Amino acid sequence: MNTNRIAEIGLLVGEPARAAMLLALMDGRALTAGELAHAAGVTPQSASAHLARLTQAGLLAMERQGRHRYHRLASPEVARLLETVMQVASLAPQPVRPPLTGPRDAAMRRARTCYDHMAGELGVALADALQARGHVELDDGAGLVTPAGLDFLHGLGLTGESLSGASGARALCRPCLDWSERRPHIAGRLGAALCSHFLDSHLVRRIGGSRALEITPTGQAYLRERFDIRTF
Repeated sequence: MNTNRIAEIGLLVGEPARAAMLLALMDGRALTAGELAHAAGVTPQSASAHLARLTQAGLLAMERQGRHRYHRLASPEVARLLETVMQVASLAPQPVRPPLTGPRDAAMRRARTCYDHMAGELGVALADALQARGHVELDDGAGLVTPAGLDFLHGLGLTGESLSGASGARALCRPCLDWSERRPHIAGRLGAALCSHFLDSHLVRRIGGSRALEITPTGQAYLRERFDIRTF
């Protein structure tokens, strides 16, 4: 293990402006330098310097589209690193009189994206429902989709390579410890497929430019009928 590399990543992630940029990309989208500068509250020149360092370190990937350059998290592993840091940060002692949280904070806890999968109360509820029905098994950082689970997911319309079980660099199913709920939601290819399905089917929709998701009336009915989830 290269301790210098660990220290380098820690310094990069630990700088407030860079941390704000990385968190702005946790919904899986690619953003321009100007959008990330706004998210971090820095000048475009400062943002460009920060983005260059993050890209050089392999934490970000840059794509060109016409005259624009778009930046995104380099991999699911980077998103997992950030989610873990958020989990550790949430364990820090809180002030005696913590500040009141606004509507966006409540919405983020209710449902949000964690890179390309769903988190918050919604993500954990889906993980619980799939486990209760014997469709997935989650344990100590590993996950398994059962044959009955594959049949259930195919019935939802989730088919193709994302759920084929073929070997690949990314796990089909794994637990991701939710920083707000302190319990696992589902990540991996299954988590990404579920998130895409919910967004494409208008079961959830993004709230503004944040990671927060709003569950639509159609989504509430879908959760009751397909997952027996009645808390939303």
